[in-house]
Amino acid sequence: MQLLAFDYGLKNIGVAVGHTLTGTATALPLLKARDGVPQWDRVEEVLQEWQPELVLVGLPLNMDDSESELSARSRKFANRLRGRFAVAVEMVDERLTSFEAKGEVMARGGSRHYGKHPVDSVAARLIIETYLNSR
Repeated sequence: MQLLAFDYGLKNIGVAVGHTLTGTATALPLLKARDGVPQWDRVEEVLQEWQPELVLVGLPLNMDDSESELSARSRKFANRLRGRFAVAVEMVDERLTSFEAKGEVMARGGSRHYGKHPVDSVAARLIIETYLNSR
């Protein structure tokens, strides 16, 4: 099954593609957002290009399992994906994926600004890996 994951953010939305058959995931170029609103035409282009059977959206829970404002906005983004594009969407606990992604980027020689390394898309890749490992 082809998977597409989004790491929702207010300025950037990380994107990754993965496959259940191979158990692999790859970070894709990130999408820009303005106060959490993506360029929906770019989202549509990504969905058309990869034609996923399942879309994963990271759910940023607090360490105590409670939800934050960003959790609610991520759910809203997922609902809009479902409504606009008629795709199957699942939320995936993404606790610590951004932290892990930043560490990975830094280990590859990225700066605190992450330059060419799209940390948000690395986080999206980690969301797919979390999903695959939980199956």
